[in-house]
Amino acid sequence: MEDLRYPLGPFRRPPSLDPAARAAAIETVARTPAAFRLAVRGLDDRQLDTPYRPGGWTVRQVAHHVPDSHMNAYVRFKLALTEEVPTIKPYMENLWAELPDSSLPIEPSLAMLEALHERWVALLRSLTPAQWERQLVHPESGQQRLDQVLAMYAWHGPHHTAQVTKLRERQGWG
Repeated sequence: MEDLRYPLGPFRRPPSLDPAARAAAIETVARTPAAFRLAVRGLDDRQLDTPYRPGGWTVRQVAHHVPDSHMNAYVRFKLALTEEVPTIKPYMENLWAELPDSSLPIEPSLAMLEALHERWVALLRSLTPAQWERQLVHPESGQQRLDQVLAMYAWHGPHHTAQVTKLRERQGWG
C-alpha cells in the first residue's frame, strides 16, 4: 500500500553530490516554485482545506509550509557560508502549520516561494566546489555538508508537490 506521507519515498541523505548531481539538484530547486504553483492551480477553498492524507496537513498548510521550510534552508546556507560549522536552529514545523498565517490565501506564499527561489538558486549556482564542502550542524540530524542539504531540498519541494498532485488524482480534481 502506498504511504501517502511519502509519495516519492522518504529522503535518503547521500554521502555527497558530484558536480552533475549538484547541477541537477539545483535545477530541481529552480523548478520547484512553478511545479508547486501548477499543483495547486485552480483549487478552491474547500479543496485547499482538504488534508492531503488522513490526519495530515491541508493543501493550504502545505502551501504555506514549503516557503517556510525553504526560507529556513536559505538562511542555513548563508550561515554555513559565513560561519564555521554553525549549529542551526530547528523549528517546530507542525506548530508553524497551526499558526494563523497558515490559514490565509496561498498566493502570498506562492509569490514568496518564487522570490525566495530566485535568490536561493542564484546563490546555489555561484558556489565553488570548496563551498559545497562547508558544513552545518542540525541538532537533530547531525553534521551535514551543503551538498547534502541541497539534496534534501531537491527532494523536499517535489515531495510536497507530489502530495498535492496525488491528492488531486485520488479526488479526481483534474
